[in-house]
Order: sequence, then structure tokens, then C-alpha cells
Amino acid sequence: MSVAKRPVIVITGTPGTGKTTHAQLLAEESPVPLKHINVGELVKENNLYEEYDAEWQSYTVDEDKLLDELEPLASQGGIILDWHTCEIFPERWPDLVVVLRCDHTKLWERLEKRNYPLKKIQENNEAEIMEVVLDEARSSYPADIVVELQSEGTEDLEANVARIVQWIQSWMQDRQQEASES
Repeated sequence: MSVAKRPVIVITGTPGTGKTTHAQLLAEESPVPLKHINVGELVKENNLYEEYDAEWQSYTVDEDKLLDELEPLASQGGIILDWHTCEIFPERWPDLVVVLRCDHTKLWERLEKRNYPLKKIQENNEAEIMEVVLDEARSSYPADIVVELQSEGTEDLEANVARIVQWIQSWMQDRQQEASES
């Protein structure tokens, strides 16, 4: 867990589950300043990849470069890491790991709207059905910081962000109490 004054929150899930939308709204609604980092965009913008795979329309990430880039930000706290995987992040980084889930039929429609190739839609849909990202989160971090939330529409989005905001408020109160006791 971080010892920062503001939390490190990972929002993860299969592509199309609403990670970026959640992260953007959370950054706006948070009671403390949080910087939203779309890790996929960061990889592209800062050339933190080894190659581009045209068939899968995705980048092969250089994990060492990515972690070197994120380490100073994570150690400061106050960030939301938005990415389709989470197991790459060291266990000491996140204070909360949110895994967004979505019905596979809805997910398929969302990915089609993004013009993903059929092969990529099928793989992501299968990953969602098999709970791949959720399993990664549960095997990489303590159970008490991993939360699974449904992300099917606007109601879920608003309820999820409100729930995370409540968590941030509790997290901040806990840190203040610990500081006053020491």
C-alpha cells in the first residue's frame, strides 16, 4: 500500500467495460485531487512499447519503461491508473483496485462500435466471460483492496463513482487518524 497523502486507484477491466469513463468522472468528483492516467495512451504518447501489432491493433508494451515512467507518480499518490490489465503494477502501489465487469452481449456491442476486428472482439469477450482481469487482480493484490463493480450503463457509472468517492473519504479519514495517533 502506498504511504502517500492521496490514494493510488487502479481502474481495470476488459476493453469496453468503461474504465476511462469511470476514471474521468472519478477525477472530477473526487474529494481530493486525482490525476487520471490512461495507461494505454501514455504508452503510445511516450513510446513505451516494443512494437505495434497491426493484426491485433495493439502495442506490445515495454513493461520496464512503463513502470519506470509510472513509479514517481505512484510514489507521490493522487493518481487513477486506467488500463485493461493490472498485474504489472507492483503490489505496493495501489490502495484500491476496481475491476469493472460488463455483460458479454453489451461488451460485444461496445467493441463493435469501436470497429475492433472480429478476432479482437472475440478474445476480449472470452476474457470477460472467463473473468481474466478479475482473476489477475485477485491473484496480484490483497483481497481487501480489490472491488468488482458492474458497468452496464449510466446508473452503474454514477453509483460506482459515488461508491469510490465514499471509499476515498474513508481512506483520507483513516490516514488523518493514523497521523494524529503517531
